[in-house]
Order: sequence, then structure tokens, then C-alpha cells
Amino acid sequence: MNKASTTPSALQKGIAYGLQGAGAFLAVLAALLLGQWSDIVLLMAPFGASCVLAFAVPDSPLAQPRSIVGGHLLSTAIGLALLHTAGFHAWSAALALGLSIMLMQWTRTLHPPAGADPILVMTAGSAWSFLWSPVLLGSLLIVAVAWGYHRACRRTYPQRWL
Repeated sequence: MNKASTTPSALQKGIAYGLQGAGAFLAVLAALLLGQWSDIVLLMAPFGASCVLAFAVPDSPLAQPRSIVGGHLLSTAIGLALLHTAGFHAWSAALALGLSIMLMQWTRTLHPPAGADPILVMTAGSAWSFLWSPVLLGSLLIVAVAWGYHRACRRTYPQRWL
């Protein structure tokens, strides 16, 4: 077989990359519009990086629903627990990140964008309600949009739910 026939052209790559960007666009647009309509916050900065994984490398273990939802929930909960027990200090923020990495590995929910969550909640002084909105609801929305998007593109996503 001719190597040129198996290598995607620049146009094919451009279309594929554009579609990946369109998926992320749809997820963020849905979060912002649904959030405005419901008056519930559904978006936080680390979700941008979650969209990169969910739409650009959907076969990665880091892009699966268990990792997206579980990683964000676990890391945020650790950050909130340390914030509300020990307060915000350099050592408590560093400990929150270290514990998040350790526990995401242990629970098979490793999701690199979630590493920002404990730092975010600690520097913002977030309330426990942050775990519900935007973290749980927003991460579920990303997974739902990714699922619908990949189905429309005739791709398999997720590779596994749990």
C-alpha cells in the first residue's frame, strides 16, 4: 500500500482539528448559555483543559467520564476540605494538590485538568457549594456534550463509563 494514501492530507487534518475545536466550542457554549438560563454556574477555567482531552483525545484514559467527573470531584473536595479545616496557606495548597494526585491515581480517576481545582478553590476561598456547581454539574455537562458530539461524528465515546 502506498504510504501517501494512508497519511492524512493537510486538509483532512485541518477538518479533523476544526471539528475537535467545534466540540469544545459546543461544550463551553452549552455551559454558558445553560448557566445563564438557569442562573447556575456551570463553567470554571479547568474545564477548558477537560474539553481538550474530551474532544481532541477522546480515547485517552484521562478523557473518560470516570476521570473527568471523578477527578474534578475528588480534587475539588480535597481542596475544599483543607481550605475549611486548615485555611489557605502555601503548605495547605501544596498538600491539597499532592493529595489530589495521589487519590486520583488510587481511585483511577486521574484527570490532569483537575489538578488545578484545589488551587482554584483555595485561592478563591470557595464554599462547599462549589462542589455541586460548577464542579459536578459542569463536568457532567462536558461528558454529555462529548458523548453527543462523538455519536454525531460516528466515533465511540466513551471507551468505558466506569
